[in-house]
Amino acid sequence: MTTARRSQRFSRPSSCCRALSSLVAAALLLAGCTASQSTPTSKATATATAASGAPGGGAAALPDTPAGAQARWLVAATRRLPIPEAEMRAHVNPSFLSLLTPAQLNQALQSVGPLTPVAIGASLPWMVGFEASTDSTQGAPPRVGVGIAVTSNGSIGDLSWSATPPSSAPAPPTTWDGVDAMLRSVAPQVRLLVADVTSGSCRPIHAIDPATAAPIASAFKLYVLAALATAVRSGRLSWDQQLTLTPRVKSLPSGVLQYEPDGTRVSVRDAAAHMIAISDNTATDLLISALGRPAVEAALTATGMADPSQDEPFLTTRESFLLYLLGWPDLARRYAAADQAGRRALLATVVDPAPLPGLAAVKTLPTRAPVARVGWFASAQDVCRAYVWLTQTARQPALAPIGNVLEADDGGLALDRATWRRTWFKGGFGGTVIAAAYLATTRSGRSYVVAAVAEDRSRPLPETAAASMLAAIRAAFTLAARD
Repeated sequence: MTTARRSQRFSRPSSCCRALSSLVAAALLLAGCTASQSTPTSKATATATAASGAPGGGAAALPDTPAGAQARWLVAATRRLPIPEAEMRAHVNPSFLSLLTPAQLNQALQSVGPLTPVAIGASLPWMVGFEASTDSTQGAPPRVGVGIAVTSNGSIGDLSWSATPPSSAPAPPTTWDGVDAMLRSVAPQVRLLVADVTSGSCRPIHAIDPATAAPIASAFKLYVLAALATAVRSGRLSWDQQLTLTPRVKSLPSGVLQYEPDGTRVSVRDAAAHMIAISDNTATDLLISALGRPAVEAALTATGMADPSQDEPFLTTRESFLLYLLGWPDLARRYAAADQAGRRALLATVVDPAPLPGLAAVKTLPTRAPVARVGWFASAQDVCRAYVWLTQTARQPALAPIGNVLEADDGGLALDRATWRRTWFKGGFGGTVIAAAYLATTRSGRSYVVAAVAEDRSRPLPETAAASMLAAIRAAFTLAARD
């Protein structure tokens, strides 16, 4: 979770500017972070331009959408910093500015300097991701990834950027030993599975401890998506069905739906797109509420999870936040120590009735270390099997939106389009853990999954974590396709 698009939004942008991250980093610990700065609903416009957006190296044209309009404003505003507070409040959601003040946002923008869009990633009316060149005197890298998502009234509700200085960008590994070494440079505990899934099962190609469960941050939302697919297939829900936002389903950032008024109607299709594309926690909880907790727990078994009990009861993001915010740390420890029946009772009697603290509570989270058994867990093998299940399910015409949601953003992977025709992504960043799950298909029709988790239980991950993991995963796909 995050807001100023998390400290590390693993995708485009793959990790946020640290100036933005300190206020919201802990949100990632709970509902995870994930990623992506581009999405889908149906097959929205997804234009991946090459390194420059216009002939002769000119600026790339931002889309003519509500999100594109705010992106154009932001780009222009970076050329006349600082932005006056009144102007900023006219463009940025006031609740977002309660987490990141105008002064802090100006400081962060000044650290990257004037921006020029050079490549558009993917866009929907409510979100856009783009790569921009910089012209900063503050030592900023030459390129940054920028992501903007807007609320229904067009105000910016989520803003992020990522930048890895050239000096710290890792050289891509060329061997499996190199892939392993790069992942282990991220964190001491590593899980990895590289598998060929062309035949409808996970055929291992390379692995590190793939059967051991680990925290998966926002990658847990794959299981909510699987439960949704089952509900649509059975007729319980439909893609165009309208769901209603209420205080009981609103969560904390990341996302933008938490800023919408109570009573706002959101289609199932748009909720799924928000959940996957910008890891919108309120969209996630809205879907879990519509599905019911038992349906999501059933999806754990249906997709082949080896030990579903580790995620039972299946937490909403709201519940996860409350476990860390109410009576810290006693409540979280009571939950972790209880058996399944005890955990369900604690949720029903203590957690669920409690009001969600205001956005300012997010600022207290960085001091709170993760508690074992509070969150969402899966092995790399579990995640691979979930992708296989989703692949087979998305082939049904009525369930094609599942693939569209997952395909709209490639999580910053940027595989060679001459070789690869499709990439699915879901991942998350949780301060001490980074998880990434990709499925990519070659133009010849072979499909591969790379599922990786890196965790350091003693300290936050380094700023270079996302870039190193991404380089290792990109190399893993290249090596897998050669085998």
